[in-house]
Amino acid sequence: MKTIYNSIIVLFIILVGCNDELTRDPIGLLTIDQVDTTPTLIGLETSIRSSYEPLGSTLNSIFGGWDWTGGTVFRNDIILQDIAANDMNKKWSPDGDQAWMDEVSFFNFTSENPAFNGIWAYNYEGINRVNFGISLLTNNETVQFVGMSETRKNQLLGEAYFLRSFYYFDLINNFGNVPVLLTPLQSFQEAFEVAVNVPVSEVLAQINSDLSEAKKLLPNTKYPDPSDKSRVSKGAVIALQAKVAVHYGNDWGSVLNLIAELDALAFYSLNTNYFDSFDASKEFTDNEVIFAYDHRSGEVPNRGNGLAAVSGWGFFAPTENFINAFEPNDPRLLYTVDVANQHVSKILGSTIDYKGNDNSPGNRIFIRYADVLLWKAEALNENGDYPGAIAIINQIRARARTSPTADGSTIPAGTLVDRPNSTNPSQIKDWLMSERRVELGFESQRFNDLKRWKTAKTVLTDLGKSFQDHNYLYPIPQRDIDKSGGTITQNTNY
Repeated sequence: MKTIYNSIIVLFIILVGCNDELTRDPIGLLTIDQVDTTPTLIGLETSIRSSYEPLGSTLNSIFGGWDWTGGTVFRNDIILQDIAANDMNKKWSPDGDQAWMDEVSFFNFTSENPAFNGIWAYNYEGINRVNFGISLLTNNETVQFVGMSETRKNQLLGEAYFLRSFYYFDLINNFGNVPVLLTPLQSFQEAFEVAVNVPVSEVLAQINSDLSEAKKLLPNTKYPDPSDKSRVSKGAVIALQAKVAVHYGNDWGSVLNLIAELDALAFYSLNTNYFDSFDASKEFTDNEVIFAYDHRSGEVPNRGNGLAAVSGWGFFAPTENFINAFEPNDPRLLYTVDVANQHVSKILGSTIDYKGNDNSPGNRIFIRYADVLLWKAEALNENGDYPGAIAIINQIRARARTSPTADGSTIPAGTLVDRPNSTNPSQIKDWLMSERRVELGFESQRFNDLKRWKTAKTVLTDLGKSFQDHNYLYPIPQRDIDKSGGTITQNTNY
């Protein structure tokens, strides 16, 4: 079987922002020394399982070494989305610790800011892992040798194509034109050849192609692998297709068709209780979560939620502007963050536990059905179905006001009353934008929403931020431009 692997050399170079990428072995994958050994079923399984890991917030799980200056201690969507959008402050008490996070908050950063290197590194690490897994699973001789069934191979390939599209979607949202890798690199020369910016339109074509392939390969079940319910499902694929269409499609009819396709699966609905999607004790038993990273306690190596640990160090507090966005007595505020106790419940996975515990099980929710419903409301409004859009907004509000409160208090009558009838699309969109902010607060959605609505400059400059037109894209990490010898080019005005 050695001949199968002779052409597969995994080189984590050029596109991974880490100081020792030219010397270290891939983490969680078969190492270069193992490439020439006999393949195993476990090896193929591991190649895909490890491709999920860059989605997690486990401390130092990917690059190690407490590299705060590289932005890689944990996956930092929370900085690039929640802090950048002025929903979140770095800490409850301002200080000079990790000042680069404050620079993102005020938009006075440079291309050397660790936040950008961190998300770039995590996403390209994921892509490299996925590409290695795909190269194994698409080699029929290898699959037959290890005895993997066709059904399992298809499932794993479907997961891989979804994950690659997910990582690239995050990259173009943050950086615009980015390099595209679709196979494991075979030489340093090849690494330099692919280290060039590819137009967003071409990256989108690859994203949509991967998602189409994933949808063909995954079964029509809510959980393709009942023993590991966190794995990518067909529902997750369709939901991501809809999200891509919301952000880049300019075709609201396609959004509605995709959501109808998702609804036809009959797997997802709003939970009765708003917090059930985030409650660590109810993971994968609720009706609403479509895709999440499964943090777990007590595993070796650690797979816990590292954001819980840094929360114990005073990180991640709401801005006053975010708190004021909630209507009086909205129970979602206390479920998102308990200001009195400085407890960010939605991140921690509990209204009382896990603060300071880096081995906690609170999951990272990427897509849930409430988000999908609000895309549908937006699409209906854009297509002129104003009653349909308002009905969905009111459905979200009704669930919120009828959820049991986090502190056991009684919700006063008149809380979160239904939005009235309207035929004014601007007014309905204002309602929708407000609802998305409070419903999805601290879920790393806000800044991308502001950008796609083209309201980021108005909203953030009104709050005293130094946001400029070029900030609709972040700068590509300078270290990767330098490593490429300038073949990767910087975004405008950075």
